[in-house]
Amino acid sequence: MRRVVITGIGALTPIGHGRQGFWHGLRAGRSAASQLTRFDASSFRSRLAAEIHDFDPADYLDARKARRMDRFAQFAVVASQQAIVDACLPLERCATADVGIYLGSALGGIAFGEEQHARFIEDGIQSVEPYLALTVFGGAGATNVAIAFGLRGPAVGNANSCASGAIAIGEAFHLIRSGGAPAMLAGGVEAPLAPLTFGAFGLIKAMSRRNDAPTLASRPFDRDRDGFVMAEGAAMLVLEDLERAIARGAEPIAEIIGYATTNDAYHMIAPLPCGTEAARAMTLALADAGIEPLAVDYLNAHATSTPRGDAAEALAIRLAFGDAARSLPVSGTKGLYGHALGASGAIEAALTALVLQHGWIPPTTNLMKVDPECELLHVRGDGVTLLSRIAMTNSFGFGGINSSLVMRRWDGEDAA
Repeated sequence: MRRVVITGIGALTPIGHGRQGFWHGLRAGRSAASQLTRFDASSFRSRLAAEIHDFDPADYLDARKARRMDRFAQFAVVASQQAIVDACLPLERCATADVGIYLGSALGGIAFGEEQHARFIEDGIQSVEPYLALTVFGGAGATNVAIAFGLRGPAVGNANSCASGAIAIGEAFHLIRSGGAPAMLAGGVEAPLAPLTFGAFGLIKAMSRRNDAPTLASRPFDRDRDGFVMAEGAAMLVLEDLERAIARGAEPIAEIIGYATTNDAYHMIAPLPCGTEAARAMTLALADAGIEPLAVDYLNAHATSTPRGDAAEALAIRLAFGDAARSLPVSGTKGLYGHALGASGAIEAALTALVLQHGWIPPTTNLMKVDPECELLHVRGDGVTLLSRIAMTNSFGFGGINSSLVMRRWDGEDAA
């Protein structure tokens, strides 16, 4: 089997853009949550979000092409462009028939669809943008990226809820490892900040209502957590066969060594309380990587700050790691950049790779009083300087979807 490395990272997040901007935002440790400004949310239970305020598609894209994409697709293309540049990937010299794109998004172009529906109700069909039908479907992100960069390999979009981005990366990893492609762009994107969509998550009481203290609202594993802060964002990774990457002079950021996904088969919203299927995803990912639980030095938790979700994940971690859980540093980082739904798994895959590269583990922001049901070795305060060799990142989604990725620090060509 081929070894698979990450050679480029692109990111658009509320705390920073690009590989360096995102990492600087993590090190700064300031929450991006604030009062929602995209629309009037005064009648909603939750009025908080982690928005990207400094994104102008004209800074990256041809104006005519940008107008034909909604924000979701713009994010996908721009984050992919960043990743390609970061990897110094010479697409003009690649056999692009072999290079493809796996992209996850829970909601695709739903926000643009909402906007156009409002126009339709107000002024009729003639007021609707003619490219509406080409922008709202889930595969629009992947296909726009394929067109933008001439990638003629597989262009696959998935909508596996909040695990979408992680699953896209995991499936691309397996494709390359099996010899099905030499390189892939993989990740997740989400632009969900629209009234109906936002309000729907409020109706199921998934989001925090700590409206008077936005930066303290998302508090994973905390006793007083009350839901997540919705966010927008994207992260795309360039994955390559190791031999190919080394041959072209690329400098890997980290190596992906394991991936697995399972389903609770239990409920559309609530996680399986006993945590067995989430634990099995972790156990299968470790087996896929060929390592034991004690070998893992850091775990980036899904940790959305929902009461049931965090408790179920903490239990699942203890089940999967057994006695090794006592010495396993764990942090949930959505307190900084919010929960970007289908993009979160990709954002956190990028984060985990950077943790391995830089030797610093970020803390769980806003963890003030640990919920007794969430007892783990939580990283708090200013984080931990630790040269981790192996790390895992979890992503879970509505419908009981569980996924885990395992990565290894890159120490040179002969790393094993």
